[in-house]
Amino acid sequence: MKKSLKQKIITGLSLVGPGLFLIGYNIGTGSITTMAKAGANYGMTLFWALVLSVIFTYILMVAYGKLTLVTGRTALNNYKNYFSWGKALSIYIMTAVIIGELLAVMGVMGIVVELLQEGIKIVFGVDHFNPWIITGVLVVVLYYLLWNGQYKRFEKILTFFVIFMALCFIVVFFMVDPDYIAIVKGMVPSIPDEPGSFRLVAAMAGTTCSAAVFVVRSTVVAEKGWTIKDLKNEKRDAMVSASMMLFLSAIIMAVAAGTLHMMGLTLTNTSEMIHLFEPIGGETAALILILGITGAGLSTVFPIILIAPWLICDYTGRERNIQSPLFRWLGLVGILFSFGFLLMTEKPPGLMVFSQAFQAMILPAVAIPAYILLRNREFMKNHTMSMSFNIGMIAVILFSLLTTYFALADLF
Repeated sequence: MKKSLKQKIITGLSLVGPGLFLIGYNIGTGSITTMAKAGANYGMTLFWALVLSVIFTYILMVAYGKLTLVTGRTALNNYKNYFSWGKALSIYIMTAVIIGELLAVMGVMGIVVELLQEGIKIVFGVDHFNPWIITGVLVVVLYYLLWNGQYKRFEKILTFFVIFMALCFIVVFFMVDPDYIAIVKGMVPSIPDEPGSFRLVAAMAGTTCSAAVFVVRSTVVAEKGWTIKDLKNEKRDAMVSASMMLFLSAIIMAVAAGTLHMMGLTLTNTSEMIHLFEPIGGETAALILILGITGAGLSTVFPIILIAPWLICDYTGRERNIQSPLFRWLGLVGILFSFGFLLMTEKPPGLMVFSQAFQAMILPAVAIPAYILLRNREFMKNHTMSMSFNIGMIAVILFSLLTTYFALADLF
């Protein structure tokens, strides 16, 4: 019997579950702010940096997925058991990623709450709705889903958010009707000779090629139950994930480049983006943009609150059971950090930038050990790297060191 279109779509999505999960994790409010800022300030001239970042992201996603498929173990467990200094490395990666993600959850939730306040103002005319109430409602709903959740259910939720987010940005793209010729002309690679342009390039790379993404990649591939027989599926999944990251990020950049950049307007944070787009596309466009960015933010929160228990299970080799006490208690601690932005003087966008810079410093510790393992014939058996992939991994390592330099310069 011929499959219906709906069945074909569901089958296709089921084959790229880990990739969709990582899209939901990767394309969040930090990515949206960075890409929109790049488009508003410099048009499409930094598009090359996005393409380069996505290529490196694809390479490391394939690498981490392959390590898990060959060994049957997740990333930190591989490092702990293979290297003599593996325990120290694994604890460093685990600690740094968890700290970075706790900072990120405060920034993400702060931006989501600010956007929902703007949405409530547009729809109901209520100015400055209590942020504690909005945050509390979101925390209760998210924790309820975690308490009753399973990985497959989270995968479906993330799939919904990713598709919803993509549709919102596509709709806004056509509503604001940007100057397509200006967008195409702006794709000529260059780095603007202005203060902060190098930092913005590093931020674009950091939001896309994040260390946490690759450690989580190992876990979600294991959750899928794939083995070495699924190597083709793993590569296809990584390609779909990277391609969607490029598409969504490019759409965001193009919307800002074809509208704000052409009008000479600049961008500093996510909530400001709503006000800048409202005169161009009206309240409807602003509301759709709010819903899209909110979807992106909430899709990021789900994986963040799972990271701590996942990494502990990764390191110890314990069973990953989302309904276990470990996941539920650590998930509660993680989701309660959502209130943190209400207690701090730093604005949510600033928290996001700091967390991204913090995560960027972990990338060499993630890229170099993976490269060493992939080159080891005894460890990888008949699945060592090809020459082209070997060159790609070396490029990733050099890129990670450059990103670390920019992150340290930004922090200190």
